[in-house]
Amino acid sequence: MVRGLYTGASGMNAQQHRLDTIANNLANVDLNGYKRDTTITKAFPELLMRRMNDDGVYVFPIGSVDTMPIVGRLGTGVEVNEVYTVFEQGAMKQTENDFDLALEGQGFLTVQTAQGERLTRNGAFLVDVDGYLVTKNGDKVLGEEGPIKLKKNNFVIDEDGTVWQNAAFAADDRRLVSMQENQWEAIERVDRLKIVDVKRKRYLSKEGNSFWRTTDESGEAVVLDGSVRPKVRQGFLEGANVNAVTEMVEMIEVNRAYDANQRTIQTEDSLIGKLWNEVVKV
Repeated sequence: MVRGLYTGASGMNAQQHRLDTIANNLANVDLNGYKRDTTITKAFPELLMRRMNDDGVYVFPIGSVDTMPIVGRLGTGVEVNEVYTVFEQGAMKQTENDFDLALEGQGFLTVQTAQGERLTRNGAFLVDVDGYLVTKNGDKVLGEEGPIKLKKNNFVIDEDGTVWQNAAFAADDRRLVSMQENQWEAIERVDRLKIVDVKRKRYLSKEGNSFWRTTDESGEAVVLDGSVRPKVRQGFLEGANVNAVTEMVEMIEVNRAYDANQRTIQTEDSLIGKLWNEVVKV
């Protein structure tokens, strides 16, 4: 019977981890570029139960325990295997702000932080006093040639991620036209956004401020090019891929499973009490 206490406790522990993950998803439902997490659990090895004599002695009808009648399988609990990040595309939100960028497809923008280069899908940027394109925390957005520096605000970023100075898109199509403060000037190519991806995204390490860090398991970040390079949408932001209704339904499911494991422990405790207070005492 004591085994039932451990089985129920392991189930409660696993549901607690699931609840923490769901709560974190709901807390970041409005965070641009956030990718939801899901908890993966796995069961401990099951025990194959076979029938025994009342005195606890095995029956060997043909000389082997394998021939004894099978009663069934006994579960021994579960454990959390990993917290897995789902990298599905989030919904695009149009902001009409030239500093807002979103990626349509797989890949990450690269940001230079005090701890090194970090990956992000949160494209809510601005320009600092020195003219660099930065995050709201002041971390510089990287191009393939280094931090992106803009002379003035009249810039555009095309679908390939190339940053053009003294340029604007024509009103009738995506054609670049040259104009700065109503003065025609030569279009200047500044840089191209450093858009990267890794071989095994599931092993990226999440950090604060919508950042990911590469690990030995994920592999090094590789600059994307050609057909695998995602489209850059200027004036858009990618929303979190969290469905609040789905997360609330899962939270109800977790609460019910937690309660069921709790009742199992209470039942086991009651049976152990009867064993010691009634059976053993007699």
